[in-house]
Amino acid sequence: MKKLPVFLLSALAFSLSPLSHAQEKISVLSTQQLVNECKAPLNTEPRTFCVGFTKAVYETYLATRHPQHAVPYICINPIPQRDDVINGFVKWSNENPQARDKPAAGVFLGYLAMRYPCPKK
Repeated sequence: MKKLPVFLLSALAFSLSPLSHAQEKISVLSTQQLVNECKAPLNTEPRTFCVGFTKAVYETYLATRHPQHAVPYICINPIPQRDDVINGFVKWSNENPQARDKPAAGVFLGYLAMRYPCPKK
């Protein structure tokens, strides 16, 4: 008999746990937060974060775009210096304040698509 109440309590606790997770707000890095990191001097922790984040966003774009089913929209050729891309993004974001509160990953990809578009075929 003791097993049934323990089982019911366990099942109830397990079933309620998604409710608490569903109410949590997931924090997403904003464009302004990324720009603040990218403005930091070279070889500092914030700048290193900026480099890693922007590289990861671009690498994820490359890795998840299926070459036969998704037309590329970012074509970086020739490959520019990393700091030129980051400095260009910071300058562009300062000129486009409407992007400051938007998620940084999407805005960065949009910047790359605008700055390094693929040629029309």
